Amino acid sequence: AESGGADFITVHLREDRRHIQDSDVFNLKREIKTYLNLELAATEEMKQIALELVPSAICIVPEKREEITTEGGLNITKKLAYLAKFCEELSAKGITVSLFLEPDLEHVKLAASIGVSAIELHTGEYANTSDARRKKELDRLAQAASLGRELGLIINAGHGLDYENVREVSKIGLFTDLNIGHSIVCKAIDVGLASAVKLMKDQLKGDKF
Repeated sequence: AESGGADFITVHLREDRRHIQDSDVFNLKREIKTYLNLELAATEEMKQIALELVPSAICIVPEKREEITTEGGLNITKKLAYLAKFCEELSAKGITVSLFLEPDLEHVKLAASIGVSAIELHTGEYANTSDARRKKELDRLAQAASLGRELGLIINAGHGLDYENVREVSKIGLFTDLNIGHSIVCKAIDVGLASAVKLMKDQLKGDKF
């Protein structure tokens, strides 16, 4: 991935360890040349692993055992006090802490209120919606990203982005990182991982996101 031009590596250490194992994230931390963004659920077990690992960045995501992959943003309104303390402990180690959120203005404001450095906006609704509703979802993403920037947050985005739909998101011009995994891995079956990453980077060439 890095040889194809990846700017960073994102991995999700799930509670059920279905994707990767603990040893994988520690090996990655030692080996990668860019930086490691670790996705995790807001549990005590995951916090302790993160405090030992100290990745460059962490994105806190919701997690359900029955889902294939993360299906939506955090329910931040119900867990605000818990998330504030959880994020504070990680931030104290110098980790950039992000919350995975729906592009909802109130959720963005709440994230800023507890002092996190960044948010990642869920692009799943945009990626999966009909052509008729796509402009509305792009507007939601743009408004949430704009508010987040005004509040001093780093704004990232991800979920469901592929070679065909990523340009419209990147052209919003407010995102620091775009997390893209599934479509790149699918393309890699045909062309190899390095080439798949390079093709995605070529799609974004010239865009300031």
